[in-house]
Amino acid sequence: MKQEKIGWKELVAIDGLRGEQTVATVRETSALLAENLVDHAFGSVFAQTTLSRRERELVTLGILGAIGGAEPQLRIHLHAALRVGAHPDELVALAEHMSVYAGYPRALNLLREVREAVLATEGPSLMTTRRLTLADHQTRVFDSASDKPAVILVHALGLDHRMWREVIPLIAERFRVIAYDLRGYGAAAGAPVAKGLSTHADDLVALLDSLQIDSAHVVGLSLGGSIAQQLALSKPERMQSLTVVASTAWPFDAFTERAGAAERDGMDAQVIPSLTRWFRPEDLAQGGWSVRYARDAVERAFVADWVAGWHALATITTGERLGQIRVPTYVIAGERDASTPPQLMKRMLEIPGATYSEIAGAPHMVSLTHPQPLAEAILRGIAG
Repeated sequence: MKQEKIGWKELVAIDGLRGEQTVATVRETSALLAENLVDHAFGSVFAQTTLSRRERELVTLGILGAIGGAEPQLRIHLHAALRVGAHPDELVALAEHMSVYAGYPRALNLLREVREAVLATEGPSLMTTRRLTLADHQTRVFDSASDKPAVILVHALGLDHRMWREVIPLIAERFRVIAYDLRGYGAAAGAPVAKGLSTHADDLVALLDSLQIDSAHVVGLSLGGSIAQQLALSKPERMQSLTVVASTAWPFDAFTERAGAAERDGMDAQVIPSLTRWFRPEDLAQGGWSVRYARDAVERAFVADWVAGWHALATITTGERLGQIRVPTYVIAGERDASTPPQLMKRMLEIPGATYSEIAGAPHMVSLTHPQPLAEAILRGIAG
Protein backbone atom coordinates (compact mmCIF):
# COMPACT_ATOMS: atom_id res chain seq x y z
CA MET A 1 0.00 0.00 0.00
CA LYS A 2 2.89 2.34 0.82
CA GLN A 3 4.56 1.84 -2.57
CA GLU A 4 1.26 2.29 -4.37
CA LYS A 5 0.61 5.59 -2.57
CA ILE A 6 4.10 6.86 -3.32
CA GLY A 7 3.87 5.63 -6.90
CA TRP A 8 0.62 7.44 -7.61
CA LYS A 9 2.03 10.63 -6.10
CA GLU A 10 5.08 10.49 -8.39
CA LEU A 11 3.14 9.43 -11.46
CA VAL A 12 0.63 12.26 -11.16
CA ALA A 13 3.38 14.81 -10.41
CA ILE A 14 5.32 13.75 -13.49
CA ASP A 15 2.70 12.70 -16.01
CA GLY A 16 -0.54 14.24 -14.73
CA LEU A 17 -3.76 13.06 -16.38
CA ARG A 18 -1.83 11.43 -19.23
CA GLY A 19 -0.15 9.09 -16.73
CA GLU A 20 -3.43 8.14 -15.10
CA GLN A 21 -4.90 7.35 -18.51
CA THR A 22 -1.89 5.21 -19.41
CA VAL A 23 -2.21 3.13 -16.25
CA ALA A 24 -5.95 2.73 -16.83
CA THR A 25 -5.34 1.55 -20.41
CA VAL A 26 -2.72 -0.98 -19.28
CA ARG A 27 -5.03 -2.24 -16.55
CA GLU A 28 -7.71 -3.11 -19.11
CA THR A 29 -5.38 -5.82 -20.43
CA SER A 30 -2.99 -6.56 -17.55
CA ALA A 31 -3.70 -5.59 -13.98
CA LEU A 32 -0.30 -6.98 -12.98
CA LEU A 33 1.64 -4.68 -15.32
CA ALA A 34 -0.48 -1.71 -14.25
CA GLU A 35 0.25 -2.43 -10.59
CA ASN A 36 3.97 -2.92 -11.25
CA LEU A 37 4.10 0.32 -13.22
CA VAL A 38 2.73 2.23 -10.23
CA ASP A 39 4.35 0.27 -7.39
CA HIS A 40 7.78 -0.49 -8.85
CA ALA A 41 8.55 2.02 -11.60
CA PHE A 42 7.11 5.06 -9.88
CA GLY A 43 6.79 3.89 -6.27
CA SER A 44 10.34 2.52 -5.96
CA VAL A 45 12.60 3.82 -8.76
CA PHE A 46 11.19 7.21 -9.77
CA ALA A 47 10.49 8.08 -6.13
CA GLN A 48 14.16 8.10 -5.20
CA THR A 49 15.40 11.68 -4.69
CA THR A 50 18.89 10.80 -5.93
CA LEU A 51 17.85 12.17 -9.32
CA SER A 52 15.37 15.01 -9.68
CA ARG A 53 12.17 14.44 -11.65
CA ARG A 54 13.56 16.55 -14.48
CA GLU A 55 16.81 14.61 -14.53
CA ARG A 56 14.96 11.27 -14.57
CA GLU A 57 12.85 12.37 -17.51
CA LEU A 58 15.91 13.50 -19.48
CA VAL A 59 17.62 10.17 -18.78
CA THR A 60 14.46 8.30 -19.81
CA LEU A 61 14.25 10.25 -23.05
CA GLY A 62 17.89 9.49 -23.80
CA ILE A 63 17.31 5.76 -23.31
CA LEU A 64 14.05 5.62 -25.26
CA GLY A 65 15.47 7.70 -28.08
CA ALA A 66 18.61 5.58 -28.30
CA ILE A 67 16.87 2.18 -28.38
CA GLY A 68 14.29 3.33 -30.94
CA GLY A 69 10.92 1.74 -31.64
CA ALA A 70 9.41 3.21 -28.46
CA GLU A 71 7.81 6.33 -29.94
CA PRO A 72 4.53 6.09 -27.92
CA GLN A 73 6.51 6.01 -24.67
CA LEU A 74 8.85 8.68 -26.00
CA ARG A 75 5.92 11.04 -26.57
CA ILE A 76 4.57 10.44 -23.08
CA HIS A 77 7.93 11.20 -21.50
CA LEU A 78 8.54 14.28 -23.67
CA HIS A 79 5.37 15.84 -22.32
CA ALA A 80 6.34 14.69 -18.82
CA ALA A 81 9.78 16.27 -19.17
CA LEU A 82 8.24 19.60 -20.14
CA ARG A 83 5.79 19.26 -17.27
CA VAL A 84 8.52 18.84 -14.64
CA GLY A 85 10.69 21.72 -15.82
CA ALA A 86 12.80 20.55 -18.74
CA HIS A 87 13.24 23.34 -21.25
CA PRO A 88 12.78 22.91 -25.03
CA ASP A 89 16.43 23.96 -25.44
CA GLU A 90 17.47 21.04 -23.25
CA LEU A 91 15.38 18.59 -25.28
CA VAL A 92 16.90 19.80 -28.53
CA ALA A 93 20.37 19.56 -26.99
CA LEU A 94 19.57 16.01 -25.92
CA ALA A 95 18.80 15.06 -29.53
CA GLU A 96 22.00 16.76 -30.70
CA HIS A 97 24.00 14.92 -28.05
CA MET A 98 22.40 11.62 -29.07
CA SER A 99 23.79 11.99 -32.60
CA VAL A 100 27.29 11.45 -31.19
CA TYR A 101 26.53 8.20 -29.36
CA ALA A 102 23.46 6.65 -31.02
CA GLY A 103 23.78 8.02 -34.55
CA TYR A 104 21.84 10.46 -36.67
CA PRO A 105 18.74 8.31 -37.38
CA ARG A 106 17.92 8.00 -33.67
CA ALA A 107 18.79 11.67 -33.05
CA LEU A 108 16.62 12.89 -35.92
CA ASN A 109 13.71 10.74 -34.79
CA LEU A 110 13.96 12.19 -31.29
CA LEU A 111 14.25 15.70 -32.71
CA ARG A 112 11.06 15.18 -34.71
CA GLU A 113 9.20 14.08 -31.58
CA VAL A 114 10.63 17.01 -29.61
CA ARG A 115 9.35 19.44 -32.20
CA GLU A 116 5.86 17.92 -32.13
CA ALA A 117 5.75 17.92 -28.32
CA VAL A 118 6.89 21.53 -28.00
CA LEU A 119 4.47 22.76 -30.67
CA ALA A 120 1.64 21.04 -28.78
CA THR A 121 2.35 22.93 -25.55
CA GLU A 122 1.84 26.54 -24.50
CA GLY A 123 5.33 26.81 -23.03
CA PRO A 124 8.56 28.21 -24.51
CA SER A 125 8.92 27.77 -28.25
CA LEU A 126 11.87 26.44 -30.23
CA MET A 127 14.40 29.03 -31.36
CA THR A 128 16.61 28.17 -34.32
CA THR A 129 19.82 30.01 -35.20
CA ARG A 130 22.37 30.07 -38.00
CA ARG A 131 26.13 30.51 -38.13
CA LEU A 132 27.41 33.87 -39.35
CA THR A 133 30.92 35.23 -39.93
CA LEU A 134 31.66 38.72 -38.62
CA ALA A 135 35.07 40.13 -39.53
CA ASP A 136 37.54 37.90 -37.64
CA HIS A 137 35.19 35.43 -35.95
CA GLN A 138 32.05 33.35 -36.25
CA THR A 139 28.92 33.69 -34.18
CA ARG A 140 25.37 32.36 -34.05
CA VAL A 141 22.37 34.54 -34.88
CA PHE A 142 18.65 34.21 -34.33
CA ASP A 143 16.71 36.13 -36.97
CA SER A 144 12.92 36.10 -37.23
CA ALA A 145 13.54 37.17 -40.86
CA SER A 146 10.55 39.31 -41.75
CA ASP A 147 10.21 42.59 -43.66
CA LYS A 148 9.26 44.44 -40.47
CA PRO A 149 11.51 47.07 -38.84
CA ALA A 150 14.51 45.38 -37.23
CA VAL A 151 15.22 45.12 -33.50
CA ILE A 152 18.70 43.96 -32.46
CA LEU A 153 18.95 42.43 -28.97
CA VAL A 154 22.40 42.63 -27.37
CA HIS A 155 23.03 40.35 -24.40
CA ALA A 156 24.78 40.71 -21.06
CA LEU A 157 28.34 39.88 -20.05
CA GLY A 158 28.91 36.14 -19.68
CA LEU A 159 25.67 35.01 -21.31
CA ASP A 160 24.58 34.67 -24.95
CA HIS A 161 21.62 35.32 -27.25
CA ARG A 162 19.47 32.80 -25.33
CA MET A 163 18.97 35.26 -22.50
CA TRP A 164 16.40 36.91 -24.79
CA ARG A 165 14.52 33.75 -25.74
CA GLU A 166 11.38 34.50 -23.67
CA VAL A 167 11.32 38.13 -24.84
CA ILE A 168 11.69 37.41 -28.56
CA PRO A 169 8.24 35.91 -29.28
CA LEU A 170 6.58 38.77 -27.42
CA ILE A 171 7.97 41.41 -29.79
CA ALA A 172 8.35 39.37 -33.00
CA GLU A 173 4.76 40.03 -34.09
CA ARG A 174 5.59 43.69 -34.61
CA PHE A 175 9.31 43.61 -35.45
CA ARG A 176 11.99 41.57 -37.14
CA VAL A 177 13.92 40.38 -34.10
CA ILE A 178 17.63 39.55 -34.21
CA ALA A 179 19.75 38.25 -31.34
CA TYR A 180 23.38 37.16 -31.60
CA ASP A 181 26.30 35.98 -29.51
CA LEU A 182 28.77 38.70 -28.66
CA ARG A 183 32.45 38.13 -29.36
CA GLY A 184 33.76 35.98 -26.51
CA TYR A 185 30.44 34.40 -25.48
CA GLY A 186 28.23 31.52 -26.55
CA ALA A 187 29.11 30.28 -30.03
CA ALA A 188 31.63 33.15 -30.34
CA ALA A 189 33.65 32.06 -27.30
CA GLY A 190 37.37 31.98 -27.92
CA ALA A 191 37.22 34.61 -30.69
CA PRO A 192 39.96 37.27 -30.75
CA VAL A 193 39.49 39.14 -27.49
CA ALA A 194 37.56 42.43 -27.60
CA LYS A 195 39.72 45.47 -26.88
CA GLY A 196 36.80 47.41 -25.45
CA LEU A 197 33.29 48.58 -26.21
CA SER A 198 34.43 49.91 -29.58
CA THR A 199 35.26 46.36 -30.74
CA HIS A 200 31.76 45.19 -29.84
CA ALA A 201 30.21 48.23 -31.53
CA ASP A 202 32.20 47.46 -34.69
CA ASP A 203 30.93 43.87 -34.55
CA LEU A 204 27.37 45.16 -34.32
CA VAL A 205 27.91 47.28 -37.42
CA ALA A 206 29.32 44.21 -39.17
CA LEU A 207 26.20 42.29 -38.18
CA LEU A 208 23.96 44.98 -39.65
CA ASP A 209 26.03 44.98 -42.84
CA SER A 210 25.92 41.20 -43.12
CA LEU A 211 22.14 41.18 -42.73
CA GLN A 212 21.83 44.16 -45.12
CA ILE A 213 20.10 46.33 -42.52
CA ASP A 214 20.71 50.07 -42.85
CA SER A 215 19.50 50.93 -39.34
CA ALA A 216 17.74 49.17 -36.48
CA HIS A 217 16.27 49.62 -33.05
CA VAL A 218 19.02 48.44 -30.69
CA VAL A 219 18.14 47.02 -27.27
CA GLY A 220 20.96 46.13 -24.90
CA LEU A 221 21.00 44.68 -21.38
CA SER A 222 23.94 45.19 -19.01
CA LEU A 223 27.11 44.99 -21.16
CA GLY A 224 24.78 44.96 -24.18
CA GLY A 225 23.33 48.30 -23.14
CA SER A 226 26.79 49.81 -22.79
CA ILE A 227 27.68 48.54 -26.28
CA ALA A 228 24.48 50.08 -27.63
CA GLN A 229 25.43 53.45 -26.09
CA GLN A 230 28.83 53.23 -27.76
CA LEU A 231 27.19 52.61 -31.13
CA ALA A 232 24.78 55.52 -30.59
CA LEU A 233 27.79 57.79 -30.17
CA SER A 234 29.97 56.38 -32.95
CA LYS A 235 27.42 55.38 -35.62
CA PRO A 236 24.08 57.03 -34.81
CA GLU A 237 22.98 56.70 -38.43
CA ARG A 238 22.79 52.90 -37.95
CA MET A 239 20.25 53.23 -35.14
CA GLN A 240 16.57 54.06 -35.21
CA SER A 241 16.43 54.04 -31.43
CA LEU A 242 18.44 53.08 -28.34
CA THR A 243 16.97 51.06 -25.46
CA VAL A 244 19.24 50.70 -22.45
CA VAL A 245 18.21 47.98 -19.99
CA ALA A 246 19.94 47.53 -16.61
CA SER A 247 23.24 48.97 -17.87
CA THR A 248 25.94 51.39 -16.88
CA ALA A 249 27.56 54.35 -18.58
CA TRP A 250 30.18 54.79 -15.85
CA PRO A 251 33.17 52.69 -14.69
CA PHE A 252 33.43 51.33 -11.16
CA ASP A 253 36.35 49.80 -9.27
CA ALA A 254 34.32 46.59 -8.88
CA PHE A 255 34.66 45.92 -12.61
CA THR A 256 38.45 45.67 -12.42
CA GLU A 257 38.17 43.63 -9.22
CA ARG A 258 35.88 41.10 -10.94
CA ALA A 259 38.31 40.72 -13.81
CA GLY A 260 41.14 40.13 -11.35
CA ALA A 261 39.10 37.60 -9.37
CA ALA A 262 38.60 35.48 -12.49
CA GLU A 263 42.30 35.63 -13.38
CA ARG A 264 43.22 34.67 -9.83
CA ASP A 265 40.53 32.11 -8.91
CA GLY A 266 39.09 30.83 -12.20
CA MET A 267 35.52 30.72 -13.46
CA ASP A 268 34.04 28.30 -10.91
CA ALA A 269 34.64 30.93 -8.23
CA GLN A 270 32.64 33.50 -10.22
CA VAL A 271 29.37 31.55 -10.17
CA ILE A 272 28.10 32.50 -6.71
CA PRO A 273 28.94 36.25 -6.82
CA SER A 274 27.54 36.52 -10.35
CA LEU A 275 24.25 34.73 -9.74
CA THR A 276 23.61 36.52 -6.46
CA ARG A 277 24.07 39.86 -8.25
CA TRP A 278 21.90 38.87 -11.18
CA PHE A 279 18.95 37.13 -9.50
CA ARG A 280 16.71 37.44 -6.48
CA PRO A 281 16.87 34.86 -3.66
CA GLU A 282 13.53 33.43 -4.76
CA ASP A 283 14.83 32.91 -8.31
CA LEU A 284 17.85 31.03 -7.00
CA ALA A 285 15.68 28.94 -4.67
CA GLN A 286 13.40 27.87 -7.53
CA GLY A 287 16.41 26.98 -9.67
CA GLY A 288 14.51 27.13 -12.95
CA TRP A 289 15.88 27.14 -16.48
CA SER A 290 17.08 30.75 -16.34
CA VAL A 291 19.25 30.12 -13.28
CA ARG A 292 20.57 26.81 -14.65
CA TYR A 293 21.38 28.51 -17.96
CA ALA A 294 23.19 31.44 -16.34
CA ARG A 295 25.18 29.18 -14.02
CA ASP A 296 26.28 26.97 -16.89
CA ALA A 297 27.24 29.98 -19.03
CA VAL A 298 29.49 31.38 -16.28
CA GLU A 299 31.12 28.01 -15.54
CA ARG A 300 31.92 27.43 -19.23
CA ALA A 301 33.27 30.91 -19.99
CA PHE A 302 36.92 31.40 -20.91
CA VAL A 303 38.72 33.51 -18.35
CA ALA A 304 40.14 35.74 -21.09
CA ASP A 305 36.67 36.50 -22.49
CA TRP A 306 35.21 37.15 -19.03
CA VAL A 307 38.10 39.45 -18.18
CA ALA A 308 37.76 41.32 -21.49
CA GLY A 309 34.11 42.01 -20.74
CA TRP A 310 34.87 43.52 -17.35
CA HIS A 311 37.78 45.52 -18.75
CA ALA A 312 35.44 46.93 -21.41
CA LEU A 313 33.12 48.15 -18.65
CA ALA A 314 36.03 49.34 -16.49
CA THR A 315 37.10 51.68 -19.30
CA ILE A 316 33.66 52.87 -20.36
CA THR A 317 33.42 56.61 -21.14
CA THR A 318 29.89 56.93 -22.52
CA GLY A 319 28.72 58.55 -19.28
CA GLU A 320 30.81 61.61 -20.12
CA ARG A 321 29.05 61.96 -23.49
CA LEU A 322 25.42 61.11 -22.82
CA GLY A 323 24.40 64.62 -23.80
CA GLN A 324 25.77 63.94 -27.30
CA ILE A 325 23.41 61.04 -28.03
CA ARG A 326 20.79 62.14 -30.54
CA VAL A 327 18.84 58.95 -31.25
CA PRO A 328 15.51 58.38 -29.44
CA THR A 329 16.43 56.70 -26.15
CA TYR A 330 14.47 54.59 -23.68
CA VAL A 331 15.89 53.62 -20.29
CA ILE A 332 14.52 50.56 -18.48
CA ALA A 333 15.49 49.64 -14.92
CA GLY A 334 14.66 46.79 -12.56
CA GLU A 335 13.27 47.82 -9.19
CA ARG A 336 15.38 45.20 -7.34
CA ASP A 337 18.49 45.41 -9.49
CA ALA A 338 21.54 45.23 -7.22
CA SER A 339 24.03 45.78 -10.07
CA THR A 340 22.57 48.77 -11.90
CA PRO A 341 19.93 50.09 -9.48
CA PRO A 342 17.22 52.58 -10.46
CA GLN A 343 19.12 55.56 -9.05
CA LEU A 344 22.02 54.76 -11.39
CA MET A 345 19.77 54.20 -14.39
CA LYS A 346 18.00 57.53 -13.86
CA ARG A 347 21.31 59.30 -14.44
CA MET A 348 20.99 58.26 -18.09
CA LEU A 349 18.17 60.76 -18.44
CA GLU A 350 21.00 63.15 -19.27
CA ILE A 351 20.42 61.86 -22.80
CA PRO A 352 18.27 64.52 -24.51
CA GLY A 353 14.64 63.42 -24.68
CA ALA A 354 15.25 60.07 -22.98
CA THR A 355 12.34 58.42 -21.20
CA TYR A 356 12.49 56.10 -18.18
CA SER A 357 10.49 53.12 -16.98
CA GLU A 358 10.97 50.72 -14.08
CA ILE A 359 9.89 47.08 -13.85
CA ALA A 360 8.46 46.23 -10.45
CA GLY A 361 10.30 43.51 -8.55
CA ALA A 362 12.82 42.89 -11.32
CA PRO A 363 16.49 42.05 -10.60
CA HIS A 364 19.41 42.63 -12.94
CA MET A 365 18.71 39.79 -15.39
CA VAL A 366 15.25 41.12 -16.11
CA SER A 367 14.97 39.37 -19.50
CA LEU A 368 15.21 36.02 -17.71
CA THR A 369 12.94 36.77 -14.76
CA HIS A 370 10.42 39.28 -16.15
CA PRO A 371 10.23 38.74 -19.93
CA GLN A 372 6.61 39.88 -20.31
CA PRO A 373 6.97 43.26 -18.52
CA LEU A 374 10.30 43.84 -20.25
CA ALA A 375 8.84 43.14 -23.69
CA GLU A 376 5.96 45.50 -22.95
CA ALA A 377 8.38 48.22 -21.86
CA ILE A 378 10.50 47.75 -24.99
CA LEU A 379 7.43 47.98 -27.22
CA ARG A 380 6.17 51.08 -25.44
CA GLY A 381 9.48 52.73 -26.14
CA ILE A 382 10.23 51.80 -29.72
CA ALA A 383 6.69 51.31 -31.03
CA GLY A 384 5.01 54.13 -29.15
